[in-house]
Amino acid sequence: MIAEAGAMDFGKNELLDYMRGHRLAVVSSLGRRGEPQSALVGIAVSARHEVIFDTTTDTRKHGNLERDPRASIVLIGPGEQTLQLEGTARAVAVDGSADAALRSLYHATWPDGRDRLEWPNLAYWCIAPAWARYSDFDRGPLIREFHW
Repeated sequence: MIAEAGAMDFGKNELLDYMRGHRLAVVSSLGRRGEPQSALVGIAVSARHEVIFDTTTDTRKHGNLERDPRASIVLIGPGEQTLQLEGTARAVAVDGSADAALRSLYHATWPDGRDRLEWPNLAYWCIAPAWARYSDFDRGPLIREFHW
């Protein structure tokens, strides 16, 4: 881990604030032959740093995550701030009480997501973090790694 001046002032609470300040992220998954594939998605972030998004079952990312749950996420900005996050994805139930809190969190961030509940091929995903690196070159460099 690289920890420059000010790095100790940036912990998991500040990381959560940074993540929740974003509504869009690039999610990467692995294709059938192991090739990386990325897509821009609308996200919500749980108190445990989980990233929730919706998609449809006919997208590459959905099929990829069903085959191999390893995923990465990138958040960018403002300025020269970035977050790289790696974790494991799991399907979130589209209805019922099992994942109601995750769906509610997503709909609080994306109210129009409720309109998509009528779609026959709607899917939700939740990526639980395993590792993350936050970088802020406007303040440093400030580079901080996190492990769960």
